[in-house]
Amino acid sequence: MIAEVLPVPQELSARVPAEQRGPGLGRDAVRLMVSRGADGIGHHSFGELPELLAAGDVLVVNTSRTLPAAVDGRIGDGRGRGEPVVVHFSTRADRRHPAGRAVAGCWAVELRSPDGLGSTRPRAGGPAGVAVRLPGGGRLVLQAPVDPAGRRLWWARPAGVRVPELMRRHGRPIRYGYTDRDQPLAAYQTVFAEDSPGDGSAEMPSAARPFTPELVARLIGRGVQFAPISLHTGVASAEAFEPPYPERFTVPPATAWLVNAVRARRRAARRDGGSVRGAPGGRIIAVGTTAVRALESATGADGRVRAAAGWTELVVTPERGVRAVDGLLTGLHEPTASHLLMLQAVASVTADGAALRRAYDEAVRRRYLWHEFGDLHLLLPD
Repeated sequence: MIAEVLPVPQELSARVPAEQRGPGLGRDAVRLMVSRGADGIGHHSFGELPELLAAGDVLVVNTSRTLPAAVDGRIGDGRGRGEPVVVHFSTRADRRHPAGRAVAGCWAVELRSPDGLGSTRPRAGGPAGVAVRLPGGGRLVLQAPVDPAGRRLWWARPAGVRVPELMRRHGRPIRYGYTDRDQPLAAYQTVFAEDSPGDGSAEMPSAARPFTPELVARLIGRGVQFAPISLHTGVASAEAFEPPYPERFTVPPATAWLVNAVRARRRAARRDGGSVRGAPGGRIIAVGTTAVRALESATGADGRVRAAAGWTELVVTPERGVRAVDGLLTGLHEPTASHLLMLQAVASVTADGAALRRAYDEAVRRRYLWHEFGDLHLLLPD
């Protein structure tokens, strides 16, 4: 496992967005490490992405917008005293949620303690029945842990408050201590984000952050296609190897059709003796782990993608493998993050598990930057 060999130095955390690191810089002023095949590792600027892809390649992008999901609250007696907390709103449940009627109308939330520096530190959740007072007079009443074996995320029932309106008026983007300061919500929106009232992601689908309208235009000019999906992310897993929780997703019919058509054309080109890179269909490359989870959730054992919408509990592992994705553009993940299991699954298609470890060793050696404002990693087949 990467965790056994890869301590990530704290100074490699990206503390501010790329465009704030120097005059004249844009969102695309990040580095791009490319793992191609068994042992090929290359180093590029993100602006070189159009030259690294081929006509007919498809980038699957998440259109979920980022919510101002952090809201100040207080646990106490209602007379100005009590414990200050920051509520991270993770996921809104409905009757279709895997937990069903028991959580319909609830939000999965994480309570964290202010650290005095504008960020937060972990805090034990619960107990059941605790009420959190919110700006504007509303409350959250904790019901039960989301995972009976865990204590970080809790189901909470709002009282006297509409959470989307609360976030709009009093919320801010979730921020962790490795960043230098608060950023406006716009800094956490990607160029692909679409407005969907009441829905969105607790944390940014950050692999798409470096894309700019100009870069998208260059990619389209080279014949690269874009296929939208949506997956509304919850609060990132903060505990070692904590699996992802159910998340809402949509794979539109047009995306399912395009991915199937591209893969069929590529298979035909292989039969005719063409190379994967030169095939008119190209490769299916997910932009971010969220795009992998959504697309693979809509893919059957036969490899065919079908339009789908609802909740996904899928955890992509090397044992399960991937069925629709050929490559992945993603950020650099902590060595104890469960996302690395998905990366290993993709790496087993593009090369082997050891290739991922070599790439991460190289990223540390070359001083790549981690987290949502950091550098990118592109895994491609040979």
